[in-house]
Amino acid sequence: MTSYKHLFQRAIAAAPDRLHMAAHSHHLWPDASWLGQQAAWEDAARLADRKWRRVMEEIWPAAQAHVAHELGLPDPSTVGFSSNTHDFLLRIASAIERRPIRILTTDGEFHSFTRQALRWVEAGEAVVERVPVADGFEARLLERAASGEHDLIVVSQVMFGTGRIVGGFDALAHVARPEGPWLLIDGYHGFMAVDTDLSAIADRVFYTSGGYKYAMAGEGVGFLHAPAGFAPRPVTTGWYGAFDDLALPPEQVGYAPDARRFLGATFDPSGLYRFVAVRDMLAREGISTGVISAHVAALRDRLIDGLGRSPLGNAELVNPPGNGPQARFIALRNPRAGDWQAALLARDVITDVRGDVLRIGLGLYHDERDIDRFCAIASEL
Repeated sequence: MTSYKHLFQRAIAAAPDRLHMAAHSHHLWPDASWLGQQAAWEDAARLADRKWRRVMEEIWPAAQAHVAHELGLPDPSTVGFSSNTHDFLLRIASAIERRPIRILTTDGEFHSFTRQALRWVEAGEAVVERVPVADGFEARLLERAASGEHDLIVVSQVMFGTGRIVGGFDALAHVARPEGPWLLIDGYHGFMAVDTDLSAIADRVFYTSGGYKYAMAGEGVGFLHAPAGFAPRPVTTGWYGAFDDLALPPEQVGYAPDARRFLGATFDPSGLYRFVAVRDMLAREGISTGVISAHVAALRDRLIDGLGRSPLGNAELVNPPGNGPQARFIALRNPRAGDWQAALLARDVITDVRGDVLRIGLGLYHDERDIDRFCAIASEL
């Protein structure tokens, strides 16, 4: 099997005894990201105030083009960036005139959205309906979405806890309208983890993700795809949202005509530099999302087979391999999940746990030796 460890020499050398099996949580950064970070600093030193022309006229469009290419978006200008995806959730919600906002979602969403939704409910700002994630839940979600009783539909592309791949977005997208409801797809465990083509529904859906996980670029590079005509005037806004309208009188609030309408204020652009540097490196190496997925799939099968000879083999594999796209981590449900995670950590083996589910994530920086070493350690638990 091909090894790609040479692309991650700095991260591996920084902790050579560590066995990092949580690529789904904090993906190790490839060496290209170091070069991107350096370039951000050097541009700031060399250009000073003028660095923003380089950021907005060169780095920003390059990052937009990479996202559009990965997702099959017909127009890169529908992509905007922020420090995190939660910023975009707040700005999208602020553009809904009705109060309380009527939100349709699932009981399997990430903590950040779940917490915000609960707080909105407490404050009387939202009414939230959650569809339980179970076999066939997509049909129930579509039924409720088609009822016309909601303003915003929020659904993960891949469930963060279990790795379940969600289907039916084409049908959900047909429910979405500029006047509402709006469909927001949380793609954090999907972007660069599963091949994603939004070309057929790009004019109807919002999509958020970022660089922290499978894009290997770290924090500070959340992005939003925003369809034209949806939420043209977010109430939560900053001066970058008026990038094309800075000449307006102070009493008038203008908005950029594209995804920049969702921008806030001054931001740290270094994440964009890292993202572009990593994506450029992958292109030079001929490494696509499909190539990474195939690499991970072989390692995943070896891992599952090896765990059968350890106590972890007694756990329920929540997301067993099957046909079609697969998550980049395996989810093992067992009452001892927390104990296993702690015992592995004591051996400098990094995994993570969500309730009674131990998650083991694989990435481009793993090879067969890592899998065999992990399985040997797991057999001693």
